[in-house]
Amino acid sequence: MMAIDTMTRKSTVSRGFFRRHLPLLLLLAAALACAAARGQQTTTPADPGDLKGRLLLQQMVTALGGDAWLDIHDSVTQGSMAAFFQGNPTGQITAFWQLHRAPNEDRLELTKKRDIIDIFTPTQGVEITYKGRQYLPQTIVDSVLRRRAHSVEAVARVWMKDPAATVFYLGTEVVGRRQADKVRIVNAQNDNVTLDLDTETHLPLRRTFRWRNATYKDFDEDSEEYDAYQVVEGFQTPFTITRYHNGEMVEQRYITDVDYNTVLPADLFEPATVPIPKN
Repeated sequence: MMAIDTMTRKSTVSRGFFRRHLPLLLLLAAALACAAARGQQTTTPADPGDLKGRLLLQQMVTALGGDAWLDIHDSVTQGSMAAFFQGNPTGQITAFWQLHRAPNEDRLELTKKRDIIDIFTPTQGVEITYKGRQYLPQTIVDSVLRRRAHSVEAVARVWMKDPAATVFYLGTEVVGRRQADKVRIVNAQNDNVTLDLDTETHLPLRRTFRWRNATYKDFDEDSEEYDAYQVVEGFQTPFTITRYHNGEMVEQRYITDVDYNTVLPADLFEPATVPIPKN
């Protein structure tokens, strides 16, 4: 009997406890529900467009040569360069040799005599001719450094490894009569590069980026189209590269020969040590 009375008293106390603390318990339940909702927001599944875009970018790297392509430390490209003005050819065609050391050193030698030499370090550009050495105009230097920072190689080696970067799959379109997947990658600074990748081979057909014009406060656009791919030393290499500025063709390169990993000496990219060409 005492046990029954004790149980009855405990039940009565429990009911009284819940009645007295019901408002507090309701507030606690609401707080737990909000916390759970916040937790669900932070664990939202990845965007399918981001996943597809990253898969396409990885397929691009594989098509170009995979890890071996990522590890290329230098290259020498030879060919001819045609200039255009307002989309029309100027008639000026120049032989060129492009020497590149990854990630940010370039040497451009022009004319058959290779007597005009432009060297671009990570921060500056210097032209060397029989007249001596002189710094290139900052507009030219900025253009070269900007294109280097937004190149296909930079996307694969830098942008794709940035954990803050976001990737968007933008559907398909036709580039040079070929069907292409359009992928855009955006970094933490809201800078972006758009790549059009062949839907069959996954090779880059076009690279595009935009930047704000400091003078006119609008946007300029630079794009390159890649064609006539050939396998060179195991790497897919475009032998025709066409560059556009704001939709107008400005330059076309026809490549005749490429060599990779030739172990280029560092002094080739030091303006102060490059000999002055003879007149």
